[in-house]
Amino acid sequence: MGTRGRGLRNLRAVLAPVAAGMVVMAATATVLVPALGHGVRPAAPGPVATHRAYGPGTAPASPAAARCTPAGAAESLRPSPADGPAVERIKKKGQLVVGVDQNTYRWGYRDRDTGRLEGFDIDLARAIAKDILGPDAKVVFQAVPTNQRIPAVRQRTVDMVVRTMTINCARKEQVAFSTAYFQAGQQVLAPKRSTITAFDDSLRGKRVCTAAGSTGETELARRSHGARVLTAPNQLDCLVRLQLGEADAVVTDSALAAAQAAQDPTVELKGAPFTDESYGVAMNKDDPDLVRRVNKVLDDYRSGGEDSPWMRAYRKWLQADLPGISGPPEPQYGD
Repeated sequence: MGTRGRGLRNLRAVLAPVAAGMVVMAATATVLVPALGHGVRPAAPGPVATHRAYGPGTAPASPAAARCTPAGAAESLRPSPADGPAVERIKKKGQLVVGVDQNTYRWGYRDRDTGRLEGFDIDLARAIAKDILGPDAKVVFQAVPTNQRIPAVRQRTVDMVVRTMTINCARKEQVAFSTAYFQAGQQVLAPKRSTITAFDDSLRGKRVCTAAGSTGETELARRSHGARVLTAPNQLDCLVRLQLGEADAVVTDSALAAAQAAQDPTVELKGAPFTDESYGVAMNKDDPDLVRRVNKVLDDYRSGGEDSPWMRAYRKWLQADLPGISGPPEPQYGD
């Protein structure tokens, strides 16, 4: 099955109710630039390179050039350190604009003591910026709601999105993805005292919240188990609805659900993850050199075993809530 399959088995095995930390409040912190809405303005595109340089006309135009299948959805372009047009645009601009989350504990959130954006995704975004722009790289973090991730990439409001974004074939028709940097699955989050037990008929008649434009919304559209589905701009909004008694459960990525349970000791994960999902960095489909460059950064990020940057970030941000994960998912290449 490989590292990817083992990673998912590990995740499913270790995901259990977790409770610790602070309760989420309805208000969210500000970010370096305002959150995106529907009126996004185009910005400069993002860059990429690879471990192996490709000559003119030899590189595939897009990671999704081949027909995508669910089994091969996580396939991407082979890495290269070369500076193509997108990478050069970023270097000329002198900054990397990254779409991120600002309110998901452990992944992308503003530390209330330092005021800095922190988390697993934020560390990865900074590593990408450092590789492209050098040790003093300037990163502009743009808060992007779940349902604005794809428009932000397509309209070049951001160079890339690093925001617990699941790779799938429908999304690859609109944007390009890096190789997978984390393995997760959809899961149910509900109050500990709830009669809800899993993603099953125990949801019947319940109000289930999920983020608009998320994989959770897609899964609930396919099989709601008789639940009344509510949507919100972000997963944190769903947790707030749960806390206010306006929802009975949340369906979201298992990794995000674990982070929310760490914020609120009254809720817990119910059942096991019921999908297999890979997180990837999303980029514009016209920037294959940027995809290759990010894949080169991810290769470096995974390298080094227990002392790799990936494992150090995992131990720092995720291990407390998602213990037992032995390593990153194995990269898959389609070219």
